[in-house]
Amino acid sequence: MANRREFMKTVAGGVAGALVGRSALTEAAAQTGAVAKREVRVGGKRVKVVDVHAHAFILEVADVVKGGPLEKVARGGRALGPDRIQEMDKRGIDVQAIDINTFWWYPADRDLATKIVQTHDEGLAKWCAAHPDRFVALSSPALQFPDLAAEQLEYAVKKLGMRGGAIGGHVNGEPLSMPKYDPFWAKAQELGVVVFMHPNNSENIAKPDGLKGAGNLGNTIGNPLETTLFLTHLIYDGTLDRFPGLKICAAHAGGYLPSYLGRTDVACAREGAKCQNKKKPHEYLQDQILADAMVFSPEAVRHLVAVMGPSQVVYGTDMPFLWPDTVDDILEASISDSDKEAVLGGNLVKLLRL
Repeated sequence: MANRREFMKTVAGGVAGALVGRSALTEAAAQTGAVAKREVRVGGKRVKVVDVHAHAFILEVADVVKGGPLEKVARGGRALGPDRIQEMDKRGIDVQAIDINTFWWYPADRDLATKIVQTHDEGLAKWCAAHPDRFVALSSPALQFPDLAAEQLEYAVKKLGMRGGAIGGHVNGEPLSMPKYDPFWAKAQELGVVVFMHPNNSENIAKPDGLKGAGNLGNTIGNPLETTLFLTHLIYDGTLDRFPGLKICAAHAGGYLPSYLGRTDVACAREGAKCQNKKKPHEYLQDQILADAMVFSPEAVRHLVAVMGPSQVVYGTDMPFLWPDTVDDILEASISDSDKEAVLGGNLVKLLRL
Protein backbone atom coordinates (compact mmCIF):
# COMPACT_ATOMS: atom_id res chain seq x y z
CA MET A 1 0.00 0.00 0.00
CA ALA A 2 1.24 3.50 -0.76
CA ASN A 3 2.29 5.56 2.23
CA ARG A 4 0.63 8.82 3.31
CA ARG A 5 3.07 10.99 1.34
CA GLU A 6 2.48 9.01 -1.83
CA PHE A 7 -1.28 9.11 -1.24
CA MET A 8 -1.19 12.91 -0.98
CA LYS A 9 0.92 13.11 -4.14
CA THR A 10 -1.61 10.99 -6.02
CA VAL A 11 -4.58 13.05 -4.84
CA ALA A 12 -2.84 16.34 -5.55
CA GLY A 13 -2.20 15.14 -9.07
CA GLY A 14 -5.87 14.33 -9.46
CA VAL A 15 -6.88 17.80 -8.31
CA ALA A 16 -4.39 19.38 -10.70
CA GLY A 17 -5.89 17.37 -13.51
CA ALA A 18 -9.31 18.57 -12.48
CA LEU A 19 -8.16 22.16 -12.76
CA VAL A 20 -6.95 21.50 -16.27
CA GLY A 21 -10.23 19.77 -17.12
CA ARG A 22 -12.34 22.60 -15.79
CA SER A 23 -10.17 25.19 -17.52
CA ALA A 24 -10.61 23.36 -20.82
CA LEU A 25 -14.36 23.28 -20.38
CA THR A 26 -14.48 26.96 -19.49
CA GLU A 27 -12.27 27.92 -22.44
CA ALA A 28 -14.39 25.88 -24.83
CA ALA A 29 -17.57 27.51 -23.53
CA ALA A 30 -16.03 30.98 -23.84
CA GLN A 31 -15.02 30.34 -27.45
CA THR A 32 -18.33 28.91 -28.57
CA GLY A 33 -20.76 30.81 -26.36
CA ALA A 34 -24.14 29.34 -25.57
CA VAL A 35 -24.86 26.13 -27.43
CA ALA A 36 -28.16 24.72 -28.62
CA LYS A 37 -29.11 21.68 -26.58
CA ARG A 38 -28.70 18.48 -28.52
CA GLU A 39 -31.76 16.23 -28.63
CA VAL A 40 -30.76 12.58 -28.59
CA ARG A 41 -33.11 10.32 -30.54
CA VAL A 42 -33.42 6.57 -30.86
CA GLY A 43 -35.50 5.34 -33.75
CA GLY A 44 -36.85 8.86 -34.19
CA LYS A 45 -37.94 9.02 -30.55
CA ARG A 46 -36.54 11.69 -28.23
CA VAL A 47 -34.94 9.94 -25.25
CA LYS A 48 -33.78 11.20 -21.87
CA VAL A 49 -30.02 11.04 -21.36
CA VAL A 50 -28.81 10.65 -17.77
CA ASP A 51 -25.16 10.78 -16.68
CA VAL A 52 -24.21 8.84 -13.53
CA HIS A 53 -20.49 9.63 -13.63
CA ALA A 54 -19.77 13.31 -13.04
CA HIS A 55 -17.68 15.13 -10.48
CA ALA A 56 -17.74 18.47 -8.71
CA PHE A 57 -15.84 20.52 -6.13
CA ILE A 58 -17.29 22.65 -3.33
CA LEU A 59 -15.08 25.69 -2.82
CA GLU A 60 -16.19 26.23 0.79
CA VAL A 61 -14.38 23.07 1.90
CA ALA A 62 -11.09 24.99 1.68
CA ASP A 63 -12.07 26.88 4.82
CA VAL A 64 -12.81 23.64 6.65
CA VAL A 65 -9.32 22.21 6.12
CA LYS A 66 -7.37 25.47 6.18
CA GLY A 67 -4.08 25.14 8.08
CA GLY A 68 -4.27 21.35 8.24
CA PRO A 69 -2.53 18.51 6.37
CA LEU A 70 -5.41 18.22 3.89
CA GLU A 71 -5.37 21.89 2.89
CA LYS A 72 -3.33 21.45 -0.29
CA VAL A 73 -5.33 18.55 -1.70
CA ALA A 74 -8.65 20.28 -0.98
CA ARG A 75 -7.86 23.52 -2.79
CA GLY A 76 -9.18 24.16 -6.30
CA GLY A 77 -10.78 21.59 -8.57
CA ARG A 78 -14.09 20.75 -10.12
CA ALA A 79 -16.24 23.72 -9.09
CA LEU A 80 -19.67 23.87 -10.69
CA GLY A 81 -20.68 26.71 -13.00
CA PRO A 82 -22.45 27.67 -16.24
CA ASP A 83 -19.80 25.88 -18.31
CA ARG A 84 -21.03 22.57 -16.90
CA ILE A 85 -24.55 23.14 -18.20
CA GLN A 86 -23.23 24.30 -21.58
CA GLU A 87 -21.20 21.13 -21.94
CA MET A 88 -24.20 19.00 -20.96
CA ASP A 89 -26.33 20.77 -23.56
CA LYS A 90 -23.70 20.19 -26.25
CA ARG A 91 -23.68 16.46 -25.53
CA GLY A 92 -27.44 16.16 -25.09
CA ILE A 93 -27.36 15.30 -21.39
CA ASP A 94 -30.66 15.98 -19.64
CA VAL A 95 -29.75 15.08 -16.04
CA GLN A 96 -26.43 14.58 -14.32
CA ALA A 97 -25.73 12.87 -11.00
CA ILE A 98 -22.80 14.69 -9.37
CA ASP A 99 -20.45 13.61 -6.60
CA ILE A 100 -17.19 14.59 -4.92
CA ASN A 101 -14.30 12.46 -6.13
CA THR A 102 -10.78 11.31 -5.09
CA PHE A 103 -11.94 10.75 -1.48
CA TRP A 104 -8.99 12.69 -0.10
CA TRP A 105 -10.76 12.97 3.29
CA TYR A 106 -10.55 9.25 4.07
CA PRO A 107 -7.41 9.86 6.22
CA ALA A 108 -9.21 12.58 8.25
CA ASP A 109 -10.22 12.12 11.89
CA ARG A 110 -13.89 11.77 12.78
CA ASP A 111 -14.60 15.42 13.60
CA LEU A 112 -12.87 16.79 10.53
CA ALA A 113 -14.39 14.15 8.26
CA THR A 114 -17.83 15.07 9.59
CA LYS A 115 -17.31 18.72 8.69
CA ILE A 116 -15.89 17.93 5.26
CA VAL A 117 -18.76 15.67 4.25
CA GLN A 118 -21.32 18.12 5.62
CA THR A 119 -19.79 20.94 3.57
CA HIS A 120 -19.70 18.79 0.44
CA ASP A 121 -23.27 17.57 0.80
CA GLU A 122 -24.74 20.96 1.59
CA GLY A 123 -22.89 22.49 -1.36
CA LEU A 124 -24.11 19.83 -3.77
CA ALA A 125 -27.66 20.09 -2.42
CA LYS A 126 -27.61 23.85 -2.94
CA TRP A 127 -26.51 23.48 -6.57
CA CYS A 128 -29.15 20.82 -7.24
CA ALA A 129 -31.86 22.97 -5.66
CA ALA A 130 -30.89 25.80 -8.02
CA HIS A 131 -31.05 23.46 -11.04
CA PRO A 132 -33.61 20.81 -10.06
CA ASP A 133 -34.37 19.74 -13.62
CA ARG A 134 -30.71 19.13 -14.53
CA PHE A 135 -28.91 17.75 -11.47
CA VAL A 136 -29.17 15.27 -8.64
CA ALA A 137 -26.40 14.43 -6.19
CA LEU A 138 -24.66 11.49 -4.57
CA SER A 139 -23.21 11.88 -1.08
CA SER A 140 -19.57 10.90 -0.58
CA PRO A 141 -19.50 9.87 3.10
CA ALA A 142 -16.55 9.34 5.44
CA LEU A 143 -16.22 5.62 4.89
CA GLN A 144 -13.25 5.29 7.26
CA PHE A 145 -15.92 5.43 9.98
CA PRO A 146 -18.58 3.03 8.67
CA ASP A 147 -21.17 3.91 11.31
CA LEU A 148 -20.72 7.61 10.58
CA ALA A 149 -20.87 6.95 6.84
CA ALA A 150 -24.19 5.18 7.32
CA GLU A 151 -25.56 8.16 9.26
CA GLN A 152 -24.28 10.60 6.63
CA LEU A 153 -25.84 8.61 3.80
CA GLU A 154 -29.19 8.45 5.55
CA TYR A 155 -29.19 12.19 6.27
CA ALA A 156 -28.18 13.01 2.71
CA VAL A 157 -30.94 10.87 1.22
CA LYS A 158 -33.75 11.67 3.65
CA LYS A 159 -33.00 15.33 4.43
CA LEU A 160 -31.09 16.63 1.40
CA GLY A 161 -32.82 14.66 -1.32
CA MET A 162 -29.69 12.90 -2.57
CA ARG A 163 -30.10 9.77 -4.64
CA GLY A 164 -27.31 7.57 -3.29
CA GLY A 165 -23.68 7.46 -2.29
CA ALA A 166 -20.26 7.64 -3.93
CA ILE A 167 -17.23 5.78 -2.59
CA GLY A 168 -13.65 4.89 -3.45
CA GLY A 169 -12.38 1.39 -4.16
CA HIS A 170 -10.80 1.00 -0.74
CA VAL A 171 -10.34 2.90 2.52
CA ASN A 172 -6.69 3.58 3.24
CA GLY A 173 -5.81 0.25 1.63
CA GLU A 174 -8.56 -1.84 3.23
CA PRO A 175 -11.00 -3.74 0.98
CA LEU A 176 -14.61 -2.71 1.52
CA SER A 177 -15.70 -6.33 1.76
CA MET A 178 -14.35 -6.44 5.32
CA PRO A 179 -17.17 -6.97 7.87
CA LYS A 180 -16.35 -3.64 9.54
CA TYR A 181 -17.91 -1.87 6.54
CA ASP A 182 -21.17 -3.80 6.77
CA PRO A 183 -23.01 -0.97 8.60
CA PHE A 184 -22.60 1.20 5.53
CA TRP A 185 -23.70 -1.51 3.12
CA ALA A 186 -26.66 -2.31 5.35
CA LYS A 187 -27.78 1.31 5.33
CA ALA A 188 -27.47 1.60 1.54
CA GLN A 189 -29.59 -1.54 1.18
CA GLU A 190 -32.14 -0.28 3.70
CA LEU A 191 -32.47 3.04 1.87
CA GLY A 192 -32.67 1.30 -1.49
CA VAL A 193 -30.15 3.65 -3.10
CA VAL A 194 -27.34 3.08 -5.53
CA VAL A 195 -23.68 3.26 -4.47
CA PHE A 196 -21.40 4.61 -7.20
CA MET A 197 -17.80 3.44 -6.93
CA HIS A 198 -14.96 5.48 -8.42
CA PRO A 199 -11.28 4.46 -8.17
CA ASN A 200 -8.22 6.59 -7.52
CA ASN A 201 -5.30 5.30 -9.59
CA SER A 202 -4.83 1.94 -7.81
CA GLU A 203 -2.74 3.50 -5.07
CA ASN A 204 -3.83 0.56 -2.88
CA ILE A 205 -2.41 -1.94 -5.40
CA ALA A 206 0.57 -0.56 -7.30
CA LYS A 207 3.99 -0.15 -5.74
CA PRO A 208 5.39 3.42 -5.67
CA ASP A 209 5.97 4.56 -9.26
CA GLY A 210 4.74 1.17 -10.48
CA LEU A 211 2.38 2.91 -12.89
CA LYS A 212 4.77 5.69 -13.80
CA GLY A 213 5.25 6.35 -17.50
CA ALA A 214 3.70 7.78 -20.64
CA GLY A 215 -0.04 7.54 -21.04
CA ASN A 216 -1.05 8.49 -17.48
CA LEU A 217 -0.98 4.83 -16.49
CA GLY A 218 -2.32 5.42 -13.00
CA ASN A 219 -5.55 6.49 -14.65
CA THR A 220 -5.49 4.42 -17.85
CA ILE A 221 -4.57 1.10 -16.19
CA GLY A 222 -4.76 1.82 -12.47
CA ASN A 223 -8.35 3.02 -12.32
CA PRO A 224 -9.93 -0.01 -14.02
CA LEU A 225 -7.60 -2.29 -12.06
CA GLU A 226 -8.76 -0.84 -8.74
CA THR A 227 -12.38 -1.19 -9.82
CA THR A 228 -11.82 -4.82 -10.82
CA LEU A 229 -10.32 -5.65 -7.45
CA PHE A 230 -13.09 -3.81 -5.57
CA LEU A 231 -15.88 -5.67 -7.35
CA THR A 232 -14.15 -9.04 -7.08
CA HIS A 233 -13.73 -8.60 -3.32
CA LEU A 234 -17.44 -7.86 -2.95
CA ILE A 235 -18.24 -11.04 -4.89
CA TYR A 236 -15.70 -13.51 -3.52
CA ASP A 237 -15.88 -12.30 0.10
CA GLY A 238 -19.67 -12.64 0.19
CA THR A 239 -20.62 -8.99 0.67
CA LEU A 240 -23.17 -9.05 -2.13
CA ASP A 241 -24.73 -12.19 -0.65
CA ARG A 242 -24.97 -10.61 2.80
CA PHE A 243 -26.73 -7.63 1.21
CA PRO A 244 -28.67 -8.98 -1.78
CA GLY A 245 -30.55 -5.70 -2.23
CA LEU A 246 -27.38 -3.67 -2.87
CA LYS A 247 -26.96 -1.90 -6.18
CA ILE A 248 -23.34 -1.02 -6.99
CA CYS A 249 -22.54 1.07 -10.06
CA ALA A 250 -18.88 0.85 -11.04
CA ALA A 251 -17.09 3.55 -13.01
CA HIS A 252 -15.15 2.95 -16.23
CA ALA A 253 -17.27 0.01 -17.44
CA GLY A 254 -16.64 -2.05 -14.32
CA GLY A 255 -12.91 -2.14 -14.89
CA TYR A 256 -11.56 -5.30 -16.48
CA LEU A 257 -14.08 -7.63 -14.87
CA PRO A 258 -16.69 -7.77 -17.68
CA SER A 259 -13.96 -8.36 -20.26
CA TYR A 260 -12.31 -11.30 -18.49
CA LEU A 261 -15.28 -12.69 -16.61
CA GLY A 262 -14.69 -16.32 -17.53
CA ARG A 263 -11.53 -16.52 -15.44
CA THR A 264 -13.33 -14.96 -12.48
CA ASP A 265 -16.22 -17.41 -12.91
CA VAL A 266 -14.06 -20.55 -12.76
CA ALA A 267 -11.55 -19.45 -10.12
CA CYS A 268 -13.60 -20.56 -7.12
CA ALA A 269 -13.58 -24.18 -8.27
CA ARG A 270 -9.81 -24.33 -7.88
CA GLU A 271 -8.20 -25.72 -4.75
CA GLY A 272 -7.63 -23.20 -1.98
CA ALA A 273 -9.80 -20.47 -3.50
CA LYS A 274 -11.82 -19.98 -0.29
CA CYS A 275 -14.59 -18.11 -2.13
CA GLN A 276 -17.68 -17.23 -0.11
CA ASN A 277 -19.97 -16.26 -2.96
CA LYS A 278 -23.16 -18.30 -3.34
CA LYS A 279 -23.62 -17.63 -7.07
CA LYS A 280 -21.42 -17.52 -10.12
CA PRO A 281 -19.64 -14.15 -10.41
CA HIS A 282 -21.33 -13.36 -13.71
CA GLU A 283 -24.72 -13.52 -11.99
CA TYR A 284 -23.86 -10.54 -9.79
CA LEU A 285 -22.97 -8.51 -12.89
CA GLN A 286 -26.44 -9.24 -14.23
CA ASP A 287 -28.23 -8.18 -11.06
CA GLN A 288 -26.48 -6.20 -8.30
CA ILE A 289 -23.59 -4.67 -10.23
CA LEU A 290 -23.98 -1.98 -12.89
CA ALA A 291 -21.31 -0.25 -14.95
CA ASP A 292 -21.07 2.90 -17.01
CA ALA A 293 -20.51 2.63 -20.75
CA MET A 294 -17.17 4.47 -20.89
CA VAL A 295 -15.59 2.01 -23.32
CA PHE A 296 -15.28 4.37 -26.33
CA SER A 297 -16.44 2.21 -29.23
CA PRO A 298 -19.78 0.82 -30.43
CA GLU A 299 -18.44 -2.75 -30.37
CA ALA A 300 -17.24 -2.37 -26.78
CA VAL A 301 -20.69 -1.09 -25.80
CA ARG A 302 -22.28 -4.09 -27.52
CA HIS A 303 -19.98 -6.47 -25.65
CA LEU A 304 -20.65 -4.83 -22.29
CA VAL A 305 -24.40 -5.12 -22.82
CA ALA A 306 -24.02 -8.73 -23.96
CA VAL A 307 -22.07 -9.67 -20.82
CA MET A 308 -24.03 -7.71 -18.22
CA GLY A 309 -27.44 -7.29 -19.80
CA PRO A 310 -29.07 -4.04 -20.93
CA SER A 311 -30.48 -3.31 -17.46
CA GLN A 312 -26.97 -3.14 -15.96
CA VAL A 313 -25.24 -0.67 -18.29
CA VAL A 314 -25.63 3.10 -17.93
CA TYR A 315 -24.26 6.27 -19.45
CA GLY A 316 -21.38 8.19 -17.85
CA THR A 317 -19.01 10.99 -18.85
CA ASP A 318 -16.41 11.53 -16.09
CA MET A 319 -17.12 15.23 -16.54
CA PRO A 320 -15.38 17.68 -16.18
CA PHE A 321 -12.49 15.54 -17.39
CA LEU A 322 -12.46 15.62 -21.17
CA TRP A 323 -12.84 12.00 -22.21
CA PRO A 324 -14.51 11.19 -25.53
CA ASP A 325 -18.27 11.19 -25.19
CA THR A 326 -20.04 7.84 -25.63
CA VAL A 327 -23.56 8.90 -26.66
CA ASP A 328 -22.83 8.16 -30.31
CA ASP A 329 -21.07 4.90 -29.42
CA ILE A 330 -24.26 3.78 -27.69
CA LEU A 331 -26.42 4.95 -30.60
CA GLU A 332 -24.20 3.10 -33.10
CA ALA A 333 -23.84 -0.11 -31.09
CA SER A 334 -25.42 -3.29 -32.44
CA ILE A 335 -28.06 -3.48 -29.72
CA SER A 336 -31.81 -2.97 -29.90
CA ASP A 337 -33.42 0.46 -29.74
CA SER A 338 -34.98 -0.43 -26.39
CA ASP A 339 -31.53 -1.36 -25.06
CA LYS A 340 -30.08 1.93 -26.31
CA GLU A 341 -32.83 3.86 -24.56
CA ALA A 342 -32.21 1.92 -21.34
CA VAL A 343 -28.45 2.54 -21.41
CA LEU A 344 -28.72 6.23 -22.31
CA GLY A 345 -31.09 7.03 -19.48
CA GLY A 346 -33.92 4.61 -18.84
CA ASN A 347 -32.01 2.53 -16.30
CA LEU A 348 -30.89 5.60 -14.37
CA VAL A 349 -34.35 7.17 -14.38
CA LYS A 350 -35.42 4.19 -12.28
CA LEU A 351 -32.24 3.84 -10.24
CA LEU A 352 -31.99 7.53 -9.33
CA ARG A 353 -35.76 7.96 -8.94
CA LEU A 354 -35.94 10.79 -11.45
